[in-house]
Amino acid sequence: MKRLLSVLLFSTVFTVVVSAQSTEARKKQFNVDESGLAIKGYDPVAYFTSNKAIDGKKDITLGYQGVTYRFATTANRDAFKANPGEYEPLYGGWCAYAMGSAGEKVEVDPGTFKIVDGKLYLFYNKFFNNTLKSWNKDEAHLKTNADKNWMKFAQ
Repeated sequence: MKRLLSVLLFSTVFTVVVSAQSTEARKKQFNVDESGLAIKGYDPVAYFTSNKAIDGKKDITLGYQGVTYRFATTANRDAFKANPGEYEPLYGGWCAYAMGSAGEKVEVDPGTFKIVDGKLYLFYNKFFNNTLKSWNKDEAHLKTNADKNWMKFAQ
């Protein structure tokens, strides 16, 4: 019995340590602020339900694998909780164009986005440089490259 308890305890501790390490690694991959907040506080579900970038509320949040999201409504939070992979932005919330053109992590303007095949893409848009326009000119090629380039960061 002692041996079984020891094995169970070791297994539990090992699982917690590995999980914590993978959460920290994921947090480093994603475009988050120092507190772990993603998409500069915008609601990831609202992009899909209203086709708009909507600020999330500070009191409606959800942490998912080391990344914190804010939501405009509790219904949006609950939808995200039920299926996070459906709503998280691709490429860790980094600029899709930069990921496709140069394999780089570049900040985004959460108000500049596109939904393609049910996936959220975010883009840099500052200083007269709206990368969504460039993305739209060569989307298929850039998406293929971005998918490949992201694999370097997602490991």
